[in-house]
Amino acid sequence: METILDLPIENKIFYAVLVFSWTVYLWEAYLAYRQRRTYRSTMHVPQELGKIMDTDTFEKSRLYQLDKSNFSFWSGLYSETEGTLILLLGGIPFLWKVAGTVTARFGLGPDYEIFQSLSFLMLATLFSAFTGLPWSIYNTFVIEEKHGFNQQTLGFFLKDAVKKFIVTQCILLPVTSLLLYIIKIGGDFFFIYAWLFTLGVSLVLVTIYADYIAPLFDKFTPLPEGELKEEIESMSKSINFPLTKVYVVEGSKRSSHSNAYFYGFFKNKRIVLFDTLMEDYSPLNKDGEPENVPAEETDTPTEAKAKPKNKKQGCNNPEVLAVLGHELGHWKLGHTVKNIVISQMNSFLCFFLFAVLIGQKELFIAFGFYDSQPTLIGLMIIFQFIFSPYNEVLSFCLTVLSRRFEFQADAFARGMGRASELYSALIKLNKDNLGFPVADWLFSMWHYSHPPLLERLRALGGTKQD
Repeated sequence: METILDLPIENKIFYAVLVFSWTVYLWEAYLAYRQRRTYRSTMHVPQELGKIMDTDTFEKSRLYQLDKSNFSFWSGLYSETEGTLILLLGGIPFLWKVAGTVTARFGLGPDYEIFQSLSFLMLATLFSAFTGLPWSIYNTFVIEEKHGFNQQTLGFFLKDAVKKFIVTQCILLPVTSLLLYIIKIGGDFFFIYAWLFTLGVSLVLVTIYADYIAPLFDKFTPLPEGELKEEIESMSKSINFPLTKVYVVEGSKRSSHSNAYFYGFFKNKRIVLFDTLMEDYSPLNKDGEPENVPAEETDTPTEAKAKPKNKKQGCNNPEVLAVLGHELGHWKLGHTVKNIVISQMNSFLCFFLFAVLIGQKELFIAFGFYDSQPTLIGLMIIFQFIFSPYNEVLSFCLTVLSRRFEFQADAFARGMGRASELYSALIKLNKDNLGFPVADWLFSMWHYSHPPLLERLRALGGTKQD
């Protein structure tokens, strides 16, 4: 009787990929089950959270996170099943042949591998976009809508999706074609040139994203002159952060979630604040305020008034400065540079291993490519499938490192004298985003790139973090 050990090497590779993929999925499903069990069993505000979160907000966050977890389970199961069927039914070689048929219509034969690769890439991203669209619509217009976060209309959402697809193709296709060309002409050391090229592309994209790409989707306006801007400039100057501009992004037209970040290289740094982060700028506060109309002047006093939001959203100016103090701490402590170095070391290693493995025909045969070894398919097989175990380990290590960096950035803001403001800001942001402050320890350890709220608040209260 033939066993798996007696199978050809290419079959072993194929089944190993499937087994590992489902092993990871089952592990993730188990972790999510543990966390859902926490959501279901923690029905009341724990005593230590009594002064931090009210009962109503606690229940809202519990239900929100439970809905998100249930959605993640079903969408994850669909995604894993879809991926397995694609592999079992030979979806990748089939789509490659379809791409060849498309390019042949333009008079381009098999020798024009790069054009066939671009056709394959566009077809694959189209397929992914269409199969993922129903899940995205459900997440936005059912879950996010139900819990008060969605601010989009269906028309805006669909227009945005089309725009994102077009912009993605305008970047992805030229970059991919150049990468494939470099690999083909690079000789024995092509992996060095390919790595340098991807490094250059990533630096350019990071530099131009907020100035040229993000404004295609959201409105960016300079932060008006005033006390907040002066305080931000003063704080930046105190730590020699080379700030050039401060923007407010109109995030409220999509979602009531909030955020802040900085970007840029060398002496050209910019700070971006979401309007939902600042209580003085968030349109959601203005929209939610009841009109001061005397009851006797309305025919139906109760129904005619605008219904107020549950609470005023966002942080006051000192709290916004504390949040920025945390973000600037990442820069001052070198976390940004360290993350770039780690990312590029990993990228170089992956390209080197790709150069070692690309000549193995068994890898291509395992995924249905018996007569050809297209470079793009090799990149997909090796980076997406063969490197899967390594990627899982790396992801966990980066999560652990990220949590350490977050503690250090909090400590930096505390060293700037903004501990109490950051303390209250973290509580407000947790409430605004309906974050659930109780987590299963194993789920938290594996997934949380940011420490749980209680751990951060304890650290700000005086616990020393290295």
